[in-house]
Amino acid sequence: MSIKSVDERRLREVALTPDEYRVIVEQLKRAPNEVELGMLGVLWSEHCSYKSSKALLRRLPSTGPGVVQGPGENAGAVEIGQGWSVVFKIESHNHPSAIEPYQGAATGVGGIIRDVIAMGARPVALLDSLRFGPLPESRHHFEGVVAGVGGYGNCIGIPTVGGEVFFEDCYASNPLVNAMCVGLVRTDHLMRARAEGAGNSLMLVGADTGRDGIHGASFASVELDEKRSERRPAVQVGNPFLEKCLLEACMDLSHTDAVVAIQDLGAAGLTSAVAECAGRVDGAGARIDVSRVPRREREMTAYDVMLSESQERMLVVVRRGREREVETIFQAWDLTSAVIGEVTDDGQLTVFDGDDQVARVPVRLLTDGVPMRRLVGLPPEPPYGLEVDALPPLADVGATLLRLLASPNLASRRGVFRRYDHMVGDSTVVAPGGDAAVLRVKGTRLGIAVTTDGNGRYCHLDPHLGAQLAVAEAARNIVATGARPLAVTDCLNFANPDRPEVYWELEEAISGLAYACRMLEVPVVSGNVSLYNDSGGESGIYPTPVVGMVGVMDDYGKRLGAGLRAEGDFVLMIGSSHNDLGGSEYLKVEHGHVAGRPPGLDLTRERAVHRLILSAAQSGYLHSAHDCAEGGMLVALAEACLLGGLGVRCPAMRPEPPLRLDAAFFGESSSRFIVSVPSRAMPEMQSLARRHNVELSLLGLAGGDIIEFEGQMKVSLSDLRTAWESLIT
Repeated sequence: MSIKSVDERRLREVALTPDEYRVIVEQLKRAPNEVELGMLGVLWSEHCSYKSSKALLRRLPSTGPGVVQGPGENAGAVEIGQGWSVVFKIESHNHPSAIEPYQGAATGVGGIIRDVIAMGARPVALLDSLRFGPLPESRHHFEGVVAGVGGYGNCIGIPTVGGEVFFEDCYASNPLVNAMCVGLVRTDHLMRARAEGAGNSLMLVGADTGRDGIHGASFASVELDEKRSERRPAVQVGNPFLEKCLLEACMDLSHTDAVVAIQDLGAAGLTSAVAECAGRVDGAGARIDVSRVPRREREMTAYDVMLSESQERMLVVVRRGREREVETIFQAWDLTSAVIGEVTDDGQLTVFDGDDQVARVPVRLLTDGVPMRRLVGLPPEPPYGLEVDALPPLADVGATLLRLLASPNLASRRGVFRRYDHMVGDSTVVAPGGDAAVLRVKGTRLGIAVTTDGNGRYCHLDPHLGAQLAVAEAARNIVATGARPLAVTDCLNFANPDRPEVYWELEEAISGLAYACRMLEVPVVSGNVSLYNDSGGESGIYPTPVVGMVGVMDDYGKRLGAGLRAEGDFVLMIGSSHNDLGGSEYLKVEHGHVAGRPPGLDLTRERAVHRLILSAAQSGYLHSAHDCAEGGMLVALAEACLLGGLGVRCPAMRPEPPLRLDAAFFGESSSRFIVSVPSRAMPEMQSLARRHNVELSLLGLAGGDIIEFEGQMKVSLSDLRTAWESLIT
């Protein structure tokens, strides 16, 4: 193939542009053959190369005192003490889930689990972050994705302990399915996927290779269109029972020094696994023979084998002469293993099919050779403004609360997480339903808190501020359990970056993430970018950066829940309220608008509130803590009452001007918590608030089975629960 003669349709199939093809020819000093073109196409795809976002991602802070491994490996790792590190990452499987919801979600879970396994860590928890169009129209996507997440996690025996689900019109054709996995490893046993040692063997283990998933990475790097059904063969099919065996076999590898590295086979399959392993070592290369790859289909070509994204496979770099030792481990788990090649020191990825050489490409060309795209960002027309004073006054507080609790974005998620086994493994000590889940580290008193968070509506209105709010909200979720925020993994879901307004949103969101992470001292140690979440000429999704966060507590016995715990406790609000109705659920549900500016955020104030809550938790002053988020103070209070099974009686809410009554009840001001405090601890709590210069206000006393603000509203917990649990069953 020459530059002039190459079929542009063929280039589109492998997601390469004519200009990129010219670079390939110049670097190779010849035209690539069919196999080489396919290999370069998948690794130069947006999904694998980050060619539109890599320059922006360098803005994110990625180092810190506890960071053991930052971006660049299969997952990030942070020390938590007593010789342990937590390993975690979040990734997207959006396009596959749009086509085949169950398998798209299931294989997304399987892939993120293998990323953690490849670091030598045992996965201990799964989380998700999901976005769909409105119900009931999006019921097919919603039900399929939830079943896929639960089906894979439940079968493999890893608890799904947290996540979030949102519904907006913009996700109707482009559902977002982000999966996060968290694992634990002894710090001195952490592995890196580096193909070191010329002559060491490359062993492919796990499932046999089929034709499923070919061009999956390329498929994830283009817009969905009316031909989306034709992409169904690009969606992989998972087998969680086989992955369970693969997990246990890889854990057994930790008992031997025969293994140099482990690499997941995910996007771009064998091509990516071999090239990335070699690419992390200066001068390293690899020689493989695809005829040795175990297959489940006859007449597969070298092209098929190199690009297949069949699931439940790992590449293991084995010390020369120790192959039989490693094979024995996989045989014990009834898993296929085969030596398919070896590490070289020539810097080339050479592919044979028996005696025939079918590809030879420099590793650096595959992994780092793609030309970075220099896109231009231009701000779009500003979203609709909001004249808060023009809104009609709040008429009926109780009726408004019931409508909000029954709305899709605030309704109870019990109907989702009850389909997930969140107790398997016997480590979950704070289950889903509150702010963050908490798991114990067996054999210690350490606890790890985990959460995911994001608000596409805020980012639509102001991507820089919206991204900051996602970091702050995730940190508040962690702090609400009594844990210290440690580090972040992010999943950046955006529309087509070729549109200047979308690239501007990406720039602004990453800048906001970077600023908030620095201010809150939570480095970004891993992550994923998912672009082209558009459908055939439709407007794309809201910019949706999702933040996964991990925190640690020294003694999980001091953990906090979100629900009120004891009759007679003082119920307090920590932090202050403002007229923050822009982008709120109240504004959307009651007035039908997505408009205005998101809630303001003072990150210095945010840190002070975190320190107050953590200090109070450590001192034993708090019985519960719950973050004020979507829906505002009254929704947070109702959730605390419903989760604890206790009501609260409060004097009338009399906000001082210019604070409006609707904003006091339903505004989404940042840096606020609802906490419950035993009467004996109130003096200490007030003193602590003064010391941290944080506002503290008394809402009422816990008890009974109603929520009452004297003269303004009186609603039974039974009516609140009926509204809250009516939508998702």
